[in-house]
Amino acid sequence: MVKVPGIGELKSRLSGGEQKNIAVFVDGPNLLRREFDFDLTKLKEQVNKMGKISIAKVFLNQFAPEKLIEAVSAEGMESVITPVDCDVALATELMEAVYNPNIDIIVVVTRDGDFQPPIMKAKKHGKETVAFGVRKNLSESLINSVDRFVEL
Repeated sequence: MVKVPGIGELKSRLSGGEQKNIAVFVDGPNLLRREFDFDLTKLKEQVNKMGKISIAKVFLNQFAPEKLIEAVSAEGMESVITPVDCDVALATELMEAVYNPNIDIIVVVTRDGDFQPPIMKAKKHGKETVAFGVRKNLSESLINSVDRFVEL
């Protein structure tokens, strides 16, 4: 006997109803500042509307306060501490996600246009790209390179 999918299952398939896996990369020194009143909980809530967070990393430099590292951990995100500028570490991890067949959406949380090359590579490899950020000193090249920009 052949199983015929029900109407609900067909609608789900046609609308791309499978839950998408998301990799989130937060440029800590760029956004986790008092002047921006950045909230990781709100970020996670917004990202979860797009699918399931499979990878969540917050990049911090060696001067990050212990309370910030604890807050990142409390949100279920991984802190990546770098001795120098976080951009290279973030871009490297982002590129790993580009080649991960289990990741559908790559989210970059920054104001920095330096991530345009890996974002373009992600799009070339069929990944949906989203940037979250604040408008203050926001790079136009970042906005123009992603599929979608969400202002925090």
